[in-house]
Amino acid sequence: MSLKYALIGCGRISPNHVLAAKNNELEIVALCDIVIEKAEKHINQFDLRSSTKIYSNYKEMIFAEKIDLIAIATESGNHAEIAKYCIKKGIHLIIEKPIALSLKDADEIIKLSKEHQVVVSACHQNRFNKSIRKIREAVEQNRFGRLFHGTAHIRWNRGQDYYIQSPWRGTWDQDGGTLMNQCIHNIDLLRWMMGNDIDEVYAYTDNLNHPYIEAEDLGLALIKFNNGGYGIIEGTTNIFPKNLEETLYLFGEKGTVKAGGKSVNIIEEWLFSDNIDNAEEVKEKYHETPPTVYGFGHNPLYADVISAIENKREPYVTAEDGRRALELVLAIYKSSFEKKIIKLPLRDCSTSEFKKQPVTMSRDK
Repeated sequence: MSLKYALIGCGRISPNHVLAAKNNELEIVALCDIVIEKAEKHINQFDLRSSTKIYSNYKEMIFAEKIDLIAIATESGNHAEIAKYCIKKGIHLIIEKPIALSLKDADEIIKLSKEHQVVVSACHQNRFNKSIRKIREAVEQNRFGRLFHGTAHIRWNRGQDYYIQSPWRGTWDQDGGTLMNQCIHNIDLLRWMMGNDIDEVYAYTDNLNHPYIEAEDLGLALIKFNNGGYGIIEGTTNIFPKNLEETLYLFGEKGTVKAGGKSVNIIEEWLFSDNIDNAEEVKEKYHETPPTVYGFGHNPLYADVISAIENKREPYVTAEDGRRALELVLAIYKSSFEKKIIKLPLRDCSTSEFKKQPVTMSRDK
């Protein structure tokens, strides 16, 4: 018997969720969006059964329907409130990135999920890219030896039409800037690959080309990991004239790897001293060409969450993983605004703390 599924939020990323739900044979009992027409569009687009109901209020939906698993794909600023309500109702969750906009909310989500024994997965679907899973395997097998440093580059384009389409984007209350929205996936991968535990962060952020948003369109950060390795993050939505690349480099004493393409979906360099596999064969086998930067990761992420629910285990991407990605982005913001090195861990921080700061953050007036 398949799990009963509902989606809250039918915006830009939602088709990936509906398709993943269908591919994994979930029973899609409801779609919810404050704009009913968005949900209705999915009914037709995905040929959903007449039993799939539409709601504009998620609390009414939860009251009326028996739901096992919900995906939250609303404005980022609403993720935490909805998540906490669902968890208290005993519903398993997939939460689109970021898991929340404050560490306090992220910690409460984690705490509640344990208390109510529900599965909560942060939707960092790029961890399921063929390229990334192969690289992660090499990390876990210690093929790199000591990891010296890694870099994450997100060189994309977002214009004014993107922000007009959904005015919550680029605001401190509901989103953040390019690091929180576009770049958090690769930021998650860099932290994960380099050992997770971070000592300190130093960063610059700025708004160079998007005067109509509150937050940054460029972020540059240096990271010192507890294991002695270093990280570099470059994230921007100022690339002319369209998305260029999303790349992840790892440099170790015994290995060098580059994952590239539009969304780290291609292995472009594969060099290891052990020579236990053929580089050209690896590049060919672990190569994907998704139609969008969202990649193919939602489908396997859903499969993993379903398995985690059925087998009462943690998902491959946990709520704690979502918190780590959030913490690093917030540390970058904090470093830029306070113009100093920020030590981790952070106990509490939120995007709302930066709301009253000037849009151009890194330059002295």
